[in-house]
Amino acid sequence: MNALTLVFIALCVFVLGYRFYGMFIAKNVLQLKVERLTPAVKLADGHDYVKTNKYVLFGHHFAAIAAAGPLLGPVLAAQFGYLPGALWIIIGCVIAGAVHDMVILFASVRHKGQSLANIASKEINSTIGGVASVAVLFILILTLAGLSIAVVNAMFSSPWATFTVFSTMPIAILMGIYLHVWRHDDVLGASIIGVVLLFAAVIAGPYVVANPTLASWFTLSKNQIAIIIPIYGFVASALPVWLLLCPRDYLSTYLKIGTIAMLAIGIAFMRPTLLMEPITKFVGGGGPVIPGAVFPFVFITIACGALSGFHAIIGTGTTPKMIGSERDVLFIGYGGMLLEGFVAIMALIAACVLVPADYFAINAAPAVFAKLGMTPVNIAHLSKEVGENIQGRPGGAVSLAVGMAYIFDNIPVVKGLMAYWYHFAIMFEAVFILTAVDTGTRVGRFFLQEMVGKYIPKFAEKRWMPGIIITSAVFSFFWGYLVYTGNISTIWPLFGMSNQLLASSALIIGTTMIMRMDKVKYAWITAVPGVLMAFITMYAGYLNVANNFIPKKLWLLTVLNITIMVLMAIVFVGAIKKWLELLKIKTTVKDAYGEKVLEIVPE
Repeated sequence: MNALTLVFIALCVFVLGYRFYGMFIAKNVLQLKVERLTPAVKLADGHDYVKTNKYVLFGHHFAAIAAAGPLLGPVLAAQFGYLPGALWIIIGCVIAGAVHDMVILFASVRHKGQSLANIASKEINSTIGGVASVAVLFILILTLAGLSIAVVNAMFSSPWATFTVFSTMPIAILMGIYLHVWRHDDVLGASIIGVVLLFAAVIAGPYVVANPTLASWFTLSKNQIAIIIPIYGFVASALPVWLLLCPRDYLSTYLKIGTIAMLAIGIAFMRPTLLMEPITKFVGGGGPVIPGAVFPFVFITIACGALSGFHAIIGTGTTPKMIGSERDVLFIGYGGMLLEGFVAIMALIAACVLVPADYFAINAAPAVFAKLGMTPVNIAHLSKEVGENIQGRPGGAVSLAVGMAYIFDNIPVVKGLMAYWYHFAIMFEAVFILTAVDTGTRVGRFFLQEMVGKYIPKFAEKRWMPGIIITSAVFSFFWGYLVYTGNISTIWPLFGMSNQLLASSALIIGTTMIMRMDKVKYAWITAVPGVLMAFITMYAGYLNVANNFIPKKLWLLTVLNITIMVLMAIVFVGAIKKWLELLKIKTTVKDAYGEKVLEIVPE
């Protein structure tokens, strides 16, 4: 299959999905109202609740949700062939992932920008909310640890990538000051400043590498980066959202979208053929990259590329506190997920244009690859071109960077710069992931403030700086400790399963709210993907324990895996009981806004 054909199919489905399915849900199910004030307007405090231009907020939201999942997940899923991953990304984005993101963002906007756990407390009951809060906090810690380890692996001993990533921080602060102090809301001016400085930082990378003194400053070990990243997360969490986090995410979006656009242009020029088979012999299991069969592990591995529980954390964290109009929920929630799905398609293509033997040589440990009976074709040449040994580098990041560099190198104007493009791709991956880390840390601070505030009311005050600093520091330490002491092979499998369980629980909580709003006939829109993914992910969790953790005597991971499954099962049962209660209500009442609902709950 030609890669350009796959790109065209994905774009058509996504555009049609937004135009018809997304707008149908926004108009008929959620009934978004421009005249209904959002939390960013009603609760404006200049710190967390800040009305933000919808394009800037889209950039922030997309940068926050688009992390390692849409980049690495499709690359790893290429083990099964390009067809299973492509089908789930394209279909899953439209009917599950984008619906999930829009509905949960809407729910949080209607609940004063509060967390998923608080929404569950009000829409179901306080017990379920308490269980959800523990589960979400724990899953968020695992998520940030997994994402940060991916950043560490991409940045260590890479001065070019480290310099460029670090440069985005002072550039973002400059943009924030420009927007909120010097030229209030001049998005165009801030964008020009940010893009020009970011371009300069990218271009300066090779000169930093060539200068021994500068290179030594930015050549950091894994442990050094593992300490710096949590410190950055703490700072981004504690500072006002407009000063660092939002402008940095917006700035990073230019790099992300620009790179993906360039990748699409490269595919258009190159018109590469997908060399990976549509379906490989590993669909039934036994593959060297992912332990297990295509069902259920393609859903778990693709993760954020089609559906992600981490998005529910962002959608009930920073974004609903900055959205200026309910009308923007469709554009930011549904549209942001479709853009991430397109990123996932690009990543899948970058992996599948490689010769299959080369793909497996990169993504499998040498001893494992030796048992496959395959002979690498272009590995020696590719290693020479990029200036590094790329064989036996599992995890997806290296094969993605090689595939991207291979495509970029075929664009006529910039041909012959394979090493440049490879290191640029590694830097791109690090920036892509890090923007989810800073936002996730801020959301974790919100969670801790809510939880501690129930016992120490002062912590519930959103602008009380000691509470902000303490909860930011504690939360950053928790996931930072896992980054410093763990590795991606011990955290990532558990993150994948728990992430999808969180997504299914968010869909089920969203279903409860839709039913309460007297939209029972539309409840299937969230209930069907939510229930299906709950069963699929529970099955994957069982396989993780039975076939992976217990045989390897990974008892801690076994306990954590089972604990998350039990907590999520409690949420599912509580939600279904609430559904049955709502179905028994035959009359409606009017809420404070004059809308007919089955039951009134506080915002």
